[in-house]
Amino acid sequence: MWAELRPIGRAACSGGYRRFAWTGADADCRAWFEDQARSRNLAYEVDRNGNQWAWLGATSYQDVAPGEAVVTGSHLDSVPDGGAFDGPLGVVSSFAALDELRERGARPGKPLAVVNFGDEEGARFGLACVGSRLTAGHLTPEQAHDLRDADGVSLPQAMERAGYDPEAIGPDPDRLARIGAFVELHVEQGRALALTDDPVGIASAIWPHGRWRFDFHGQANHAGTTRLVDRRDPMLTYAATVLAARERAAAAGALATFGKVAVEPNGVNAIPSLVRGWLDSRAPDQDTLDAVVTAIEAAARERGGHDGVEVVLTRESFTPVVEFGHALRNELGRILAGGEPEDGLVGAPEDELAGAASGERPGGGVVRGDRRAVPVLGTGAGHDAGILSGSVPTAMLFVRNPTGVSHSPAEAATEDDCVAGVTALADVLEGLACR
Repeated sequence: MWAELRPIGRAACSGGYRRFAWTGADADCRAWFEDQARSRNLAYEVDRNGNQWAWLGATSYQDVAPGEAVVTGSHLDSVPDGGAFDGPLGVVSSFAALDELRERGARPGKPLAVVNFGDEEGARFGLACVGSRLTAGHLTPEQAHDLRDADGVSLPQAMERAGYDPEAIGPDPDRLARIGAFVELHVEQGRALALTDDPVGIASAIWPHGRWRFDFHGQANHAGTTRLVDRRDPMLTYAATVLAARERAAAAGALATFGKVAVEPNGVNAIPSLVRGWLDSRAPDQDTLDAVVTAIEAAARERGGHDGVEVVLTRESFTPVVEFGHALRNELGRILAGGEPEDGLVGAPEDELAGAASGERPGGGVVRGDRRAVPVLGTGAGHDAGILSGSVPTAMLFVRNPTGVSHSPAEAATEDDCVAGVTALADVLEGLACR
């Protein structure tokens, strides 16, 4: 499966991937998913929001009783020049886990499904987790129709060109009502597992996070004739804001990143009239995140006043803290650690789990059983599992990333650890669906 996916959307210049929503590379990934489903005699379907589903034990979601389905999967799209594992590892591992269950002779008593959620990274239209947000009702059709890429192409236009009906998008509560558990496997986007020397861990929580667009309005002018004192240069205000973001985040134990910028008129010999910078910020809790973003905005406005630059702030997306449900999380711990159901809570004390949720490194907690201890760790990265958590019971497994690098070609996982992830996921699916 890796060999088939490897060339799709790969940029020769960087070695990274450019699998953006509703593009040719995305279409090739979607065709790959359909082939994997059909080659295993799984029932294949695409929902109203373009998410792909492969069913074992049902011909479609409509055959499933409420709360019965056990679903796994992730996404296949990428950030610009992203790595090979973020997203695809979860989808590949899901199909491999079904293969493992068949080899074991397992007989699921509940329907199983693999899902590929569309546009998780938000690289093209600027909003992450579009497919799962639409499905869960966190993004309205009207809001989705307003999304546009850098070339001005709207989401409906892109979907229609790819052969899908944009008028059908919207909440899908009936489908979600059939899901009793959703477990997403993902490569770890950090080095917590590398520090504990464990190949697989369980997620405790996802930090609250969001994206904000800063518009710095100045005055275009000639770079060679305009005196420094006469300039209203928005690039200066932008640069000062980037530095302020780093300082404020470091002081608060949070994260703040300006990773995308657009300049007008974007000439070498021209003072810009407008600089747009996109802030990604994440923190262990809501109060800290609010304080950091407020402090960055205040620093931008203060510097803008000095530079004669107007600052306009727009929040483009936001996801509150996600504390994965303890019942399903502890059930994963029981299955992987080998504890017995009658042991009650087979896991770390709540103060340890709270530490993991707050982002302490390397993880903050473990679940223990007869066989082994399994790390429990929080994460600052958003996922489809986090979006769905308010609608269905969700949980996550992380596979060790020895580099700790993500959203980059340097992202990695060893074959042994990937196999360990597949085995863990198969154990979880068997424990949830075969009892």
